[in-house]
Amino acid sequence: MMFSRLLAAALVSISLLRPALAADAIFPPGVRIGLAPLVGLSKAKTFSGFETEDQSVKVLLTELPAGAYGEVKNAFTANPAGTGGIKPESIETSAGTAYYTVENGRDGATPVRRYSMILPGTGFSGYVAVQIPETASKIYTDDAVRQMFASAVVRKDVPIDEQLSIMPFKVTELSNFKTVRTLGPGALILADGDEEKGFEAAPFVVIGLVAGVAPEAGDRARVAQQAVTTIPGVRDARITMSEPIRIDGLPAYETRIDATSGKDNTPVTVVQWLRFGGPNTLRIIGSAPRDQWSAAFPRFRAVRDGIQPRG
Repeated sequence: MMFSRLLAAALVSISLLRPALAADAIFPPGVRIGLAPLVGLSKAKTFSGFETEDQSVKVLLTELPAGAYGEVKNAFTANPAGTGGIKPESIETSAGTAYYTVENGRDGATPVRRYSMILPGTGFSGYVAVQIPETASKIYTDDAVRQMFASAVVRKDVPIDEQLSIMPFKVTELSNFKTVRTLGPGALILADGDEEKGFEAAPFVVIGLVAGVAPEAGDRARVAQQAVTTIPGVRDARITMSEPIRIDGLPAYETRIDATSGKDNTPVTVVQWLRFGGPNTLRIIGSAPRDQWSAAFPRFRAVRDGIQPRG
């Protein structure tokens, strides 16, 4: 009987001190990595992660390209002692082995302790960055942060409704695209292709906002043609058309290019729509292999026409 009571008491104590289980993990909206935040941390107001009420302790969660984890792992294997006096540590999580570093720094005049962790995901690498001011280091200790890191989990997908809910615009038509993925604050991709192999081999649409004052009517052609040359991942681009149109009653510009894209040098046709009006310019880019363009373009246009202001 006495042994049973002692065992029960021990289990209660362990449950209060243990690292949080995966079931306790919280995913910031739109992110595929989550963890169990330490006591005193709640959802951050201006970034993906958690923070204290006074915003002095910050835990950022984000996604990096899939290859980033492998690069860190290889560097750790090649030089386990680290560089510059910063020695990487490994830790086991439900997603697999993670690697993290700890270093001292300053945030302005404030001494801080910084932690960075990377862990594997499916088609991405999870990244966690923690900053703790010296004044809070007795509460948020190295051991406490390590326990929080150990609770990290990843999910294969973010529910589509969750992703759409955090966009600064409403997307009412997905046009049967198989993959929906946020690309950072205020940007979204709809795709048919495989993320790990690259989206370029199949049709996809990227939607985002361009901050800044909209150009005057006489300057829109130049702005549209300059913008289309900045589309990442395309080479040997040639503008095939560029003309003013109206989208949902607002002035807009449509520009098309033929180009080459992706590691397999896929010939693609790309359309860019800039919709002016309001505090930001809406930018929609649709890309398809040239032999799939005729079927893809009506889908791109359906997505475009289903985008509405939020609020």
